[in-house]
Amino acid sequence: MAMFSKKSAASAPATPERSRPAAVAQLRAAVANPYVGASGAAFLFLATLAVLVMIIGDPQAGAPVVRLPLAKAVVAAAPPGWREALTMDGAGPGVTEEVFELSEAPVEGELAGEAVITLPGGPGRSRVPLPPAPIAGLSAPGPNGPLPVIAPDGRTPAEAYARPFRSNGKPKVAIVVGGLGLNARATRDAIERLPGEVTLSFVPYAEGLQGWIDLAREHGHEVLLETPMEPVDYPDNDPGPYTLLASSGPAETTKRLEWLLSRATGYFGLTNYLGSRFLNADPAMAAFTTALKARGLAFVDDGQAAGRGMGIPRASASRIIDDQLSGEAIDEQLLALEAQALERGQALGSGFAYPLTIAQVADWAREVEQRGYQLAPASALTRR
Repeated sequence: MAMFSKKSAASAPATPERSRPAAVAQLRAAVANPYVGASGAAFLFLATLAVLVMIIGDPQAGAPVVRLPLAKAVVAAAPPGWREALTMDGAGPGVTEEVFELSEAPVEGELAGEAVITLPGGPGRSRVPLPPAPIAGLSAPGPNGPLPVIAPDGRTPAEAYARPFRSNGKPKVAIVVGGLGLNARATRDAIERLPGEVTLSFVPYAEGLQGWIDLAREHGHEVLLETPMEPVDYPDNDPGPYTLLASSGPAETTKRLEWLLSRATGYFGLTNYLGSRFLNADPAMAAFTTALKARGLAFVDDGQAAGRGMGIPRASASRIIDDQLSGEAIDEQLLALEAQALERGQALGSGFAYPLTIAQVADWAREVEQRGYQLAPASALTRR
């Protein structure tokens, strides 16, 4: 790559070895003026960044940015990374040494325009990691693995593993995306693309479940554990070997539930997978509720248990946002959630980890707060 070009009408072109010292001397003379030197440094730095973006694309598209007026900027020294950036694929070390000196003088005049600095962390302000699980005092050994318990100081897993939230007084909208852990690509996509305020629920039969939950919490997502429950068309529609059955006694329900709970740690509560029969069986639900209350867990359902108080932290989704799997239909459901939140103060929707659902929710989440709402984790909508 040729950084500088020279014209010579009267003589043959000089070889690169002979022309380089002359170019360096001219460059040093040109930048002796501090205004020229510093302005050149700022221009070259921004130009280099622009070239890199054109080559590799913008990996932070949709990420938060800070805009700084250049009229207020002072270039006092070379920014870190100049040498490394300018020696990438094409710029020789001999060139970077001279260019580096362009930034030594401070800017005393004013520059026009602004610098845009992209912050890490994807769309929004939501990539603050949650504490790793298990948190001390919130689990105890069980027959199949650690089980959630209420800590000696009264802290519950529902409180400790929930994403922290502070209301700003605006209508709250929450989304739960479920079915995670079985498809690695979809699971990673949901964890990395969706803002941390979106609650994620995981299938208990997933391989490497604890690793997925850990990764989700590292990205700021609170987590629910899905509980397979008997549907009306069971066993034709069978949610798995540890399905909670409406006909089971309290001991059997508790035994199956403890196996499910021991699969991992770090969830603040449970959510149902199917369950149209189980959720309407009072004795079965009484045993289920007693077990959750004793372990300090919340229950967030997909709407099938709406109206059941249960005496534990509770929330019910009012809409399944991807019943119809089209971008237009999902957008309509998300707008309906906004309308409900405006009317009632809060609204909760649930969806499955379809690629389209993840994409639509990610796009919607970038703009929902600009319309006067607050994106909230599901735990913030629970109430006893």
